[in-house]
Amino acid sequence: MLKRRKIQILLGTAGLVALIVGATVPVLKWRGQQEQPWSIAGSPGGGNTSKKQVTAFKALPPAQRTKALEAIVKDKESPERSRARYLLAAELIEQGQGKKALESLKDLEDSYPLLGAYVLRQRAQAYEAIGDQANVQATQQQLVKDYPKSPVTAEALVALERNNPRYGDQAIAQFPSHPSTIALVQQRLKENPKQPQLLLLIAKHALYAQNYLTVLDTLTKQYATQLKPEDWEAIAFGYWEKQLYGKAGAAYTQAPYTPLNAYRIGRGFQLGEKGGAIQAYQRVVQDFPTADESALALLRLAKLSDSGRAIAYLDQVVQRFPAKAGEALLEKAKLLEQQNSLKYAVQVRQILLTRYAKSDAAAELRWSLAQERGAANDAQSAYVWASSVLLHNPTSEQAPEAAYWSGKWAEQLGKQQEAKAAYQQALSKYPHSYYAWRSASRLGWEVGDFNSVRQINPEVVRPAARPDLPVGSATLKELFQLGQDHDAWKLWQVEFSNPKQPTVAEQFTDGVMRLGVGDYLDGIFMVSFLSERDKPEEKSQYQALKQQASYWQALYPFPFLEPIETWSQERQLNPLLVTALIRQESRFMPGIRSGVGATGLMQVMPDTGAWIAKQIKLKEYKLNDPDDNIKLGTWYLDYTHQEYSGNSMLAIASYNAGPGAVGGWVAKAGQQDPDVFVENIPYNETKGYVKSVFENYWNYLRLYNPDVAQKVAQVSKEQPDGITPES
Repeated sequence: MLKRRKIQILLGTAGLVALIVGATVPVLKWRGQQEQPWSIAGSPGGGNTSKKQVTAFKALPPAQRTKALEAIVKDKESPERSRARYLLAAELIEQGQGKKALESLKDLEDSYPLLGAYVLRQRAQAYEAIGDQANVQATQQQLVKDYPKSPVTAEALVALERNNPRYGDQAIAQFPSHPSTIALVQQRLKENPKQPQLLLLIAKHALYAQNYLTVLDTLTKQYATQLKPEDWEAIAFGYWEKQLYGKAGAAYTQAPYTPLNAYRIGRGFQLGEKGGAIQAYQRVVQDFPTADESALALLRLAKLSDSGRAIAYLDQVVQRFPAKAGEALLEKAKLLEQQNSLKYAVQVRQILLTRYAKSDAAAELRWSLAQERGAANDAQSAYVWASSVLLHNPTSEQAPEAAYWSGKWAEQLGKQQEAKAAYQQALSKYPHSYYAWRSASRLGWEVGDFNSVRQINPEVVRPAARPDLPVGSATLKELFQLGQDHDAWKLWQVEFSNPKQPTVAEQFTDGVMRLGVGDYLDGIFMVSFLSERDKPEEKSQYQALKQQASYWQALYPFPFLEPIETWSQERQLNPLLVTALIRQESRFMPGIRSGVGATGLMQVMPDTGAWIAKQIKLKEYKLNDPDDNIKLGTWYLDYTHQEYSGNSMLAIASYNAGPGAVGGWVAKAGQQDPDVFVENIPYNETKGYVKSVFENYWNYLRLYNPDVAQKVAQVSKEQPDGITPES
């Protein structure tokens, strides 16, 4: 049943007892912005039930959280007592109650050795809270002595550096990537900016630093002659990650000459719109004839060359790189068609569909033929071609769309059973897709369609516990489980030693760490970009990861829930639709600003914000304040719904493209099938935006609404492997 129920935190007497004795913790609904939705997957150093207890406390208001932790601390038989003492101390320190924190921390390093170094760090903080500087320094020195290899020791070294610079030198030498060390390096550079070795530390270890690009520019302009090839590689990687591709390409010319670096020289020059890309790609092909990067270079050369040379490059790909042959053949067919060599184009496409039938390029060709026949009102041929995508290319990018439209075309042909099977296949095989939502709607599920999704008030149930991280030390995993996200992130900066070529598990963990500290933009990117892995073993690891709820929950986090809930209720909007739009607009980054000035979570333009504020008589507001931004953005989203009689598809399109553009499209399209309307939106950005927002909405619904999640799971159990195309 899709209905809104206000959140209840079950921590009255009965709820607290249930948590303490290890009963199942009720999941929480629409709680504060710092929560993260994770599922549970085993527990290091304790059973799952115990871990659920401790993790659940993070969601409570501070006073209740402190009371709950104190109750466990008093129970000397509780297996969670050491964890509770640690968390209680953290709470008390934050409240300025250093003396009580010291009581909770007494001898805790003995009973909780996994976090022994962090216990000493907390003890120093507790002494700091009561102003006992002598014991602060003594405890920091004890931390350095007892835990010399623990990365958290960097914090003590940096603190002790105030009285003795040699401690700072030790931090830089031993823990160069720890954020506390980076902060010390920044301070030393502020005092004396002419220190290239310290600048290099930031270039290599502090991609997150606000002045990161300034540091790279300083190194390349002032210290180029002093840099080693490995230094240039770090600088090039930094520019590449910051999407300054022209600068990255230039820096890679000075880096070690590997296939990847050689390819990035050409790609950097191409994307940076600098000359020399063709020559760089040609050099890759000549110097690394068997490397995968040569296949990519040949494909790029084909795009940059006249048709005659392009076909020669594509033929080389077909002959030398079978994994990329399908892509080369598809491009060759397009070139031949442009040359009016239609007979040869048909032959090339036939080779693609037979010899490389399972390639992504074959899927692209099949789907383009299906769309072509559908536009010509040949539903039978369109259905056959769409079904062939599902048969031969079930993991392709086009498969979800093909599954849905094969259902639509089957309906047009009066094949109701085939249509139902197609929609169920979209839900079973591609449950994350926009087309799964459209399929669920066609099957009559209570998930909303374009005209009704606004009115739905979904029940949202969020897991109260977290999964285990796939990689990292036991200490890192423990900090993460306890919700100590900033400490976990700091430790990860030390442990993540291979950011240039991370494993699938490392990249996922890095994304999760970023989410934990509120870097939703890069966190979601790191997780979503795993789909670009192309090596067979990495693809397999990625597919396995996609089967876990934690992957999807990382892609669809839930920050800023309270203002979303408040203003969605005020505007009578589906809160998951608002959440979906915010995810698409800003990736939940409240301070983000677009190139044209759109600001904040819902990317409100300053002029639009001023107009809305006048309508609602709001005298003071800040667009980068989450509550103000959502207040203004939801009003405008309500306004666009009113403009189009509650049609959410048109309202969402208008939010992106403006009411004038959408009004013109509606006038031209008339009473058109809404799915056809979406596919025919003339602005590619707006077409993708509409699909992405509703895909976001669907994923929040299928992940966190129990009824929809259960129905998707049931369809997956019942659905056969695939649809057999008719001849």
